[in-house]
Amino acid sequence: MTGYSKNEWMKYVQNDIGDIEICDVTLRDGEQTPGVTFTREEKIDIARMLDEIGVEIIEAGFPVVSQAEKESIKAIAGLGLDAKICCLSRAIKSDIDAVLDCDADVVGIFIGTSDLHLKYKHKKTQQEAIDCIVPAVEYAKRHGLIVRCAAEDSTRTDLDFLKRYYKAGEDAGADYVSIADTVGIMNPTTMRFLVGEVRKTVKIPVCVHCHDDLGMAVANTLAAVEAGATQLHTTTNGIGERAGNAALEEVLLGLLLQYGIDRYKLSTITDLSKSVEKYSGIKIAKNKAVVGDHAFAHESGIHIAALLENDRTYEVFTPEIVGGKREFILGKHSGSKALCYMARQMGFTLTEAETNIVLEEIKRLSEDKVSFRREDLRELITGLLTDKKAVIA
Repeated sequence: MTGYSKNEWMKYVQNDIGDIEICDVTLRDGEQTPGVTFTREEKIDIARMLDEIGVEIIEAGFPVVSQAEKESIKAIAGLGLDAKICCLSRAIKSDIDAVLDCDADVVGIFIGTSDLHLKYKHKKTQQEAIDCIVPAVEYAKRHGLIVRCAAEDSTRTDLDFLKRYYKAGEDAGADYVSIADTVGIMNPTTMRFLVGEVRKTVKIPVCVHCHDDLGMAVANTLAAVEAGATQLHTTTNGIGERAGNAALEEVLLGLLLQYGIDRYKLSTITDLSKSVEKYSGIKIAKNKAVVGDHAFAHESGIHIAALLENDRTYEVFTPEIVGGKREFILGKHSGSKALCYMARQMGFTLTEAETNIVLEEIKRLSEDKVSFRREDLRELITGLLTDKKAVIA
């Protein structure tokens, strides 16, 4: 028993899946969430937890932003983690020098390439953008950095120009090219197509950086995997600018269940999620996949009865895989099996008559939007059955 169910439908689909690596950008793009700032100690803690999970690259920040940012990145680079440490840089020499000052391993060098960015942000032509990225890549390579040549707003960039831009980056010595879905405009079909087209143009690995403006960042990231993308960018809890980025926890579970990629230590993912929730102040939605409070919570009596026989009936993976816990919540849709199971867990043995009394009260109260977790249920049972001499097992 593996504790999870593989997607058997994948055997019918031809995919071009190569070596995958995660570049987690929680400490950089995640910190660009409006109102979010991590302290140096918080960044170090998050970096250690990402490293424990097995994330291959940690994008620790954008060093030109401030001296404090640079010092935090340098502290992370000095931890001796297994993960490579990456920094972001514009296609400007002084930005790259700031990265070098941090002792980072990898630099992601970018310039906006869409007509919108070129016209309104950079005031440059397409050729001028290439003329910026080429010397920047060459300079970073001469100074010993692993270089990711990124096109900001790639997914709204003219395809022929995007190919020329990436080819110029490759010829300048880049180790990766990076597709940034900066405004989250893609869907899995268009992402699969674009990655395929870029892979026809360059021989170096392709990265994808997906935003969640249309709620498809994780789906687009996995579609990119199927098209042969190598480096996947994520943030813990999917935090990031506007609607956020592809969520680390969802991408890792997707890689495991859909494609059998089983080299990450997922048992600490919930602890990481809770830490980032605390440090960022961004509350996790209760129904958030993998790490939300309701990810393994069940109320329906039919569901709970089946789960008590075999937990695969209504869970695609066990909560223990990600360090979570299963929870039964009693309410309008609950039945006697769930009630008796939860009661026994707390040391109560209920007769059939007592079960009916408690269940009737649960259903009555549920009409007022009340539901019962473990401690709530203990109080209800004690209160209802004190005079009825409920048997304590």
